[in-house]
Amino acid sequence: MTSRRLFIKASGMGLAGVAAAKINPSGMKNNSPDKKAKILFELGIASYTFRKFSLEDTLAMTQRLGIKNIAFKDFHLPLTATHEEILKTVEKVKQAGINLYGAGVIYMNDEAAVNQAFEYARMAGIKVIIGAPAHELLPLVEKMVKEYDIMVAIHNHGPGDKLWPNLESIYEKIRDLDNRIGICHDIGHTQRYGEDPVIDTGKYFDRILDMHIKDVTDASEKGDTCEMGRGITDLPGVFKVLIKNGYRYKTSFEYEKDENDPLPGLAESLGYTRGIIKLLNG
Repeated sequence: MTSRRLFIKASGMGLAGVAAAKINPSGMKNNSPDKKAKILFELGIASYTFRKFSLEDTLAMTQRLGIKNIAFKDFHLPLTATHEEILKTVEKVKQAGINLYGAGVIYMNDEAAVNQAFEYARMAGIKVIIGAPAHELLPLVEKMVKEYDIMVAIHNHGPGDKLWPNLESIYEKIRDLDNRIGICHDIGHTQRYGEDPVIDTGKYFDRILDMHIKDVTDASEKGDTCEMGRGITDLPGVFKVLIKNGYRYKTSFEYEKDENDPLPGLAESLGYTRGIIKLLNG
């Protein structure tokens, strides 16, 4: 298969072989675990990837990739949806054989937004809110986490984000809060911030409740999302840390490139990722 269009027609299950061909096993020597470890995490999709597509198309593409978990951005389930609308959407997701595990990024700038986010998550049966709450609202967020038993994973947004630019900025604010308040580690934004996603994944591992995985072209604000394996991010190193430490939450693709036609690049990234996991766990 020479064209990307022919490539995408292959099922997601068949893409791991393509990924393995892109990785030099001899070059993986230092990234191989000392012994085989059980993989406890599952792959997912952050639906921001499909921001230009309808709910139905988003679910169809997720099925085509063979991915069973999704976190909705409000393009696909509006925060203002009624209880009835939420239940209808949740049922569509279930009928597609997909687990709606999370939602976000949800910005919480006032008390009303916090209350809305938790009620929305409760009605949808969502287990984790991927959020960006204002610093002063963290005591209220902790109160709601305890009341609703719903996790909040605060998302780092890298250069230009004054609220939560990196994992350290999140950890310093949440370290003494309920452990259900943690981090959604966007490794692309960590790389763009000029920090090492491998080091940060290990350093803050105990508070990482969700992962957004991607590759980027540069370790600066100029870095753009690219197909995984084509950029500068040490993706095998990140997955080695996750496997070694027994990460048990979701690891979701947030593919921001090619917003009008993301499936070819996303499928390539999925195949590359499956190849990494297979080699590390082989």
